[in-house]
Amino acid sequence: MRYRYVPAALAAILILTVLSGCARVDDYYIVGTTEQQQELRELFQLLDGNGDDDAARVILIEQIAGHLLQAGYPERMRVFLTTHVENHPEDPFSAYYLLLVARNYGTPEMAEHYYQRILANYTDLIVRGTSVHYAALTELLRLTDDPAVRIHYYQDLLDRYRDRIDPGATYFAMARTFEELGEWDLAFGAYRNFLNYPQTRILGFPEAHRHVRDRVNFYDSRRDWTMESLDGLVTTIKSAIWRQDVRTLLRHKARENFFAMSWEQQEYDANSQIDFNVGTFLVRSRVRYAEELEVNSNAREAFLRTWGWSHRIRTWYLYFRRVDFPADPEIHGNWEWAGIYFGEAM
Repeated sequence: MRYRYVPAALAAILILTVLSGCARVDDYYIVGTTEQQQELRELFQLLDGNGDDDAARVILIEQIAGHLLQAGYPERMRVFLTTHVENHPEDPFSAYYLLLVARNYGTPEMAEHYYQRILANYTDLIVRGTSVHYAALTELLRLTDDPAVRIHYYQDLLDRYRDRIDPGATYFAMARTFEELGEWDLAFGAYRNFLNYPQTRILGFPEAHRHVRDRVNFYDSRRDWTMESLDGLVTTIKSAIWRQDVRTLLRHKARENFFAMSWEQQEYDANSQIDFNVGTFLVRSRVRYAEELEVNSNAREAFLRTWGWSHRIRTWYLYFRRVDFPADPEIHGNWEWAGIYFGEAM
């Protein structure tokens, strides 16, 4: 091999160029006030002297990143951390450094990219009692719009971090996500799992368990009591009342989630879904009904005033509602006789 002679002056210039290049790299991170700049220089000097000590290095890198953020240079903090990860692929804390990058990215798309990168390319580790993968998963669930992708993150949490989460709340969220995908069997499977956690509380939904139980029962039923037309259903009910036809009346009464209550009660009141035989009262009475539905009836619900029941409260309002159940397109949008309100309307 032949060596080319390099004059001493040129060699000196090359050395100075390299050194000045290194200085410029360091200077890129020396920002902020005079005091902040001094602190950053000291931290970089300490980092240079502790490059082989993983425990010392992670503290110093974390402090440098924090100083860059505090000085108002988040982009330089990101460059510093990603450059370190690229130049030190063996660093066991790389996933943590990328977590800091993701948490301080201005755009959700780039943050999502780094969280996904952590899960795909780095083993999990615990930093200050927090799992890096767990933190990435919870952030991805907040950022991700794609329901199919969210399902995988929920399942990952259940498989790997069940002791860190509320499984009931996770199953509830999974069920709703499966509904977005139209995966109804999987959705109701997740709802059944949710019901196994009665202690779970869903924020803003105090009757979640009762509501879900009703929906699961409806899903498991034959759902053969609904009718496509409200007019047809009301006409059938009126005819059954007039003829005291108990069989027809009961055939068109909802067999799941039927309620009977006063106007003051709530539908999910423990006493609102009492089981009683409407037919028994029908055959003992001479019941009458209004010709028209109540004026407050609308496209989602309707009320029919009836009176003359052999009961301490003689006026009953029969309540009809449109079925909201996209899991079964054949009955979705049909109407059902869903309940009774006792007494005059308030």
